[in-house]
Amino acid sequence: MRIDVITIFPSLVRGVLGESLIGKAIEAGTLDLRVHDLRDWTTDRHRSVDDESFGGGPGMVLKPEPLFAAVESLDPDRGRVLAMSPAGRMLDQVFATELAAEPHLTFLCGRYEGFDERVIEGLPAEEVSIGDYVVSGGELPALVLIEAVTRLVPGVLGNEASHRSDSFGEPGLLDHPVYTRPQEFRGMRVPEVLLSGDHAAIEAWRREAAEAKTARNRPDLRR
Repeated sequence: MRIDVITIFPSLVRGVLGESLIGKAIEAGTLDLRVHDLRDWTTDRHRSVDDESFGGGPGMVLKPEPLFAAVESLDPDRGRVLAMSPAGRMLDQVFATELAAEPHLTFLCGRYEGFDERVIEGLPAEEVSIGDYVVSGGELPALVLIEAVTRLVPGVLGNEASHRSDSFGEPGLLDHPVYTRPQEFRGMRVPEVLLSGDHAAIEAWRREAAEAKTARNRPDLRR
């Protein structure tokens, strides 16, 4: 998979993506990840990427010219263009799995009051949100989405079966509780069934515990 990220804070994005499993996948060539500074496509001496909003109002708006130029520089294949925005489609595991099947994704990291609407309409770009709240820029949401998507790409995790047992590996179900050594900690013991060696009983317990955890923490998933 190839991923292009367009941002005004490239060092913020590069610093995170160079670590952990994503960093290893980049080194191995499983992921081709490129981070671009939006200001490289400005044409004025101040390298301006934003301007005031027509009609008035607080905050600045990201200009269309540098964003179009940046994305079009990736042609003929820019892949799906994703604009990080609280007004977008909500990220979930189904959406992450859909995006993981794509060979190329391009991320636009918003700032200020967001994108000139012609960026969304004209490129076109798909608006994507990671939740019903607002943060100061699209870099952190883009990193969340990249993490959620790339771990589903073959060769990134190493153990391809791992993500299938995660929360949402089965739609509408959280992962079961997990335990490690010691067997007892501050009076809290590991459930005896997990020490039994009875794999059928362990799987039955895990299923029941996952359903109970989902009902307790996310009852909305079981409706």
